[in-house]
Amino acid sequence: MLHEPTRKAIERLYTGKCDIYEYQQTVDPINKRTTQTEFLVYENQPCRVSFSTIDSVDDVSNVPIKKSVVKLFIAPELNIKAGCKIKVIQHGIVKWYEASGEPAYYANHQEIVLILVDKKA
Repeated sequence: MLHEPTRKAIERLYTGKCDIYEYQQTVDPINKRTTQTEFLVYENQPCRVSFSTIDSVDDVSNVPIKKSVVKLFIAPELNIKAGCKIKVIQHGIVKWYEASGEPAYYANHQEIVLILVDKKA
């Protein structure tokens, strides 16, 4: 159940904006080939990217590993599919990410674990 004061408190933490791109199948009218084309589905959406580190151990070598986890916090009503590309501008820095899986939905926000993309393809 949506709790408006809680949602407003969460959204006050949003320090970024993002554009979300989804791949959709399109058919070339000339050669009739079906391809995946990138489309902008949401633009300039308020968001926050957070970074955390998880300690784990490599399964093969038993060597300790530190792994960074990047998580996007954004409004719950947006339908962000797994595999979308997401451009985030936060603190004046532009980064491109791809969604690594399905969002975790909560009453007042959703969280999506992201994978950094070196550059926009």
